[in-house]
Amino acid sequence: MNESKSRLFQRPRRRNAWLILIAAFKLTQALLFIAIGVGALRLLHKDVGDELARLADHLRFNPESKFVNFILDKAALLDDHLLRRIGAAFFIYSGLDLAEGIGLYFEKVWAEYLTLVITGSFLPWEILEVFRRVTITRVSLLTVNSLVFLYLLKLVTERAKRNKLPITP
Repeated sequence: MNESKSRLFQRPRRRNAWLILIAAFKLTQALLFIAIGVGALRLLHKDVGDELARLADHLRFNPESKFVNFILDKAALLDDHLLRRIGAAFFIYSGLDLAEGIGLYFEKVWAEYLTLVITGSFLPWEILEVFRRVTITRVSLLTVNSLVFLYLLKLVTERAKRNKLPITP
């Protein structure tokens, strides 16, 4: 009885604001990937080239521009099988992002390791993309993901030192 009363009067444990920020980023990314997956599935049984041509016309893009023609040429390669695969890939990745975001929000150790592994596995590819062609978007994504990776690595190693446990899960 005394123990339950003492818990009532304890100050709530302070949450890690950086983990909450990373969780918000992951959850936002998951919503974006869900939207892309739904968009891919909505294009099933439609002529993607015609749909994009109508969109370009609606947005008043120049139909003779190289960019519009490039997009329309690439859209001709999309068939229902490929659209299903694209949708499935985005739904799977959004599921991973949801797991990371929810786990990080609740400050679960497994989510820190999961995010560390997934983010770290994409860093070499992102670095190669920046070297291939430097854009503000690529540099920004590389910067954000590098900071997330380094912060989580610091968090995990500090916890391992505190608990005198091995760093690997």
